[in-house]
Amino acid sequence: MLAALVPAGVQAHHSFAAFFDPAKIITIKGTVTEFRFTNPHGTIALDVKGADGKVVHWRAETNAPVVLVRRGWSRDVIKPGETISIEGWVSRDGKPYLRLKQAFNASGKLIGTAPFGQGDS
Repeated sequence: MLAALVPAGVQAHHSFAAFFDPAKIITIKGTVTEFRFTNPHGTIALDVKGADGKVVHWRAETNAPVVLVRRGWSRDVIKPGETISIEGWVSRDGKPYLRLKQAFNASGKLIGTAPFGQGDS
């Protein structure tokens, strides 16, 4: 009965540990194809060329826009066509998906003012 009182958005929100491996941080570098500055989490899509030369379409889940703004991000901080590097926690299911810890522009400068942690939402 209590579950009926919880808003649908709260029920749909997932735990970090359910989807991402806190013990596995990776770094990828690629060309941005999309940056969505949306709730409940933004996403960065990028094409990453693997060691075999094949391009893999990756997605990185960001924090909510309110948290991104507090860390110096804006809706236009990343644009399609830019090359960036992203460090983050890899998905548990092996898909090319990760949770953003920090991102760097083509010059190697941190995007925003500070990295994100596992518990940030």
